[in-house]
Amino acid sequence: MQELIIELKNLRKKLNENLKEIEIKGYEKAKTEYNYKIALSKEIRIERENKMPVTIINDVVKGKKEIAQLRFYRDNAASSYDVAYEKQRAIKLEIGIVEGQINAIRKGE
Repeated sequence: MQELIIELKNLRKKLNENLKEIEIKGYEKAKTEYNYKIALSKEIRIERENKMPVTIINDVVKGKKEIAQLRFYRDNAASSYDVAYEKQRAIKLEIGIVEGQINAIRKGE
């Protein structure tokens, strides 16, 4: 029983640490999205001024190295955020399992 309580305490500590990670990853996700959208809109405007056909502007602009790199950073940040969020869910699940084990021991099951 004592080791389950220690495990529960450790899981709660991991949960709180992961919340900080989620906050950081969320900021990175938002910042990279912002940088990507700003650069994308600037390039689209430039191509419109250069009389590029509207139907191909998005494809051409997204194919430019700088824009593609910013999109990569954006997607990577989004993926990192999703991983941290899923980690949070897994920790909560583990906490529920340990709490269930503790309650079962207390009831004598």
